[in-house]
Amino acid sequence: MNPTIGIAVLLTVLQVARGQKVTSLTACLVDQSLRLDCRHENSTTSPIQYEFSITREKKKHVIFGTMGVPEHSYRSRTNFTSKYNIKVLYLSSFTTKDEGMYTCELQLSGQPTTTSSKNVSVLRDKLVKCEGISLLAQNTSWLLLLLLSLPLLQAMDFISL
Repeated sequence: MNPTIGIAVLLTVLQVARGQKVTSLTACLVDQSLRLDCRHENSTTSPIQYEFSITREKKKHVIFGTMGVPEHSYRSRTNFTSKYNIKVLYLSSFTTKDEGMYTCELQLSGQPTTTSSKNVSVLRDKLVKCEGISLLAQNTSWLLLLLLSLPLLQAMDFISL
């Protein structure tokens, strides 16, 4: 095989394997709805298939996605949005019956053996309101900037600690 072709194939395989890695899965409560934020790398132009599921009593139930068939009981309760590197699922009328281990699984189209997933355990009493964590979860650069600028603000007598 030509070395140039070998390198091109290797780079393509690495891009495919890396292009859909789930980096985090978080859960929070918006009013009476569960919100699942599935963040992922997106370094490929290939379509990404996805699936949100819950495992209760050792049985997997598909809630929403393009990989499996969602169970009928969840279809009317889901709302889904997708952006460049995040997939967000809302499950309305969330109750203790919906508690369990939630999973976000991603797979590149045409690559059935290359999947990436994350799990999060969801208990209704332990969920936080989304407003309290969404700013920190989405962008922590403002916090870092504030911490780094404190000595400057203190030196200029804007604040005193």
